[in-house]
Amino acid sequence: MAWPRHSPISLLLPLLLLITTASSTQPQQPSHRHHTTNDNYFRRLLISISLGIATGLAAAFLLASLLRFLFCYINRTPILKGPVVFSPKIQPKSLLSSLHQELPLLGSSSNGNYHKLLLDETLPLALKRLNPFDIGGGSPESLSKSSLKRETQHQLELLAGLRHRNLMSLRAYIREPDRFSLVYDYVPTGSLQDAMDRVRQSQLQLSWEVRLHVALGIVKALRYLHFECAPQILHFDLKPTNVILDAEFEPRLTDCGLSGLLPNLDRASSGYNAPECFQNCRYTDKSDIFSFGMIMAVLLTGRDPKDPFFGEGEATGGSLGCWLRHLQQAGEAKEALDKSIIGEEGEEDEMLMAVRIAVVCLSDLPQDRPSSDELVLMLSQLHSF
Repeated sequence: MAWPRHSPISLLLPLLLLITTASSTQPQQPSHRHHTTNDNYFRRLLISISLGIATGLAAAFLLASLLRFLFCYINRTPILKGPVVFSPKIQPKSLLSSLHQELPLLGSSSNGNYHKLLLDETLPLALKRLNPFDIGGGSPESLSKSSLKRETQHQLELLAGLRHRNLMSLRAYIREPDRFSLVYDYVPTGSLQDAMDRVRQSQLQLSWEVRLHVALGIVKALRYLHFECAPQILHFDLKPTNVILDAEFEPRLTDCGLSGLLPNLDRASSGYNAPECFQNCRYTDKSDIFSFGMIMAVLLTGRDPKDPFFGEGEATGGSLGCWLRHLQQAGEAKEALDKSIIGEEGEEDEMLMAVRIAVVCLSDLPQDRPSSDELVLMLSQLHSF
């Protein structure tokens, strides 16, 4: 009996069919555990990345804050002790020892007293002792005492670098335990206030030409402070007692910027401060212009702003500025001029034009007042009228 012949493929087919059937009948493994594992892994990865970013940002912020604090600490002005001298003529030891002497009083102001100081018995100087810092040791304000001293010292360093013909140069300053003392050149002729007092007492004659020269010098100093200094410097307390006149009646401003730093300074009694200083405590370069306008009014009229004449009736408006404005608007400005200069030939028109300039400087609104730069041009051109 002969066996049937089969091809190799026909022999393998049953075997392949068996394997396929067996594999198809195996139970399927669930994939839920696999997906859960992946979700947990990605969740942990996102949390790790988020925490890493947050930690990095926090560390960067702390590092930046620390570096900023160190930079400010290193670069802040240190509080110096003893004399700080800006003139080769002054020896610090001699200056310090001279403070213990009894010094003659030259004058007083709202922020301190002036004394005459003779250094080494040869060099006359003017010493201004600022009022003590009146910040109580036990109050919360005492926390700002060191910062106030540092800010005052920083301002003095700026003032020591000012150089202008119509500014008093700061030659040195001394930090005492509770105050600063400033050293200037000694000018024996005194202040504009002293000169105008002598004019009112008929002890001194000041021509219109001299008065105009004084006004022009003051406004040139303001232009330097307002437009040529960086940062801009405001005077804060411009008045005749802070205008020193030399032997040639050249004006030199003193106390620039100091009153803006001194606490509890009463400016209301001076009569030279702009209305916005009391209304909203805002002081700008136009506030300096108001003070200059009042000085101009004093030079033109010879009157003091605190003269009882201005409180005698409604006609004066209660102040020198209001009285001068009223006369100028009524066309009667000549009535306000100082009688000792009104008769000078050919100068009346200049004085009447100067009245108009003073009145516009005394405008109630700061924006209506001219700048110091414009005033230099206005006053320089007065001789052309």
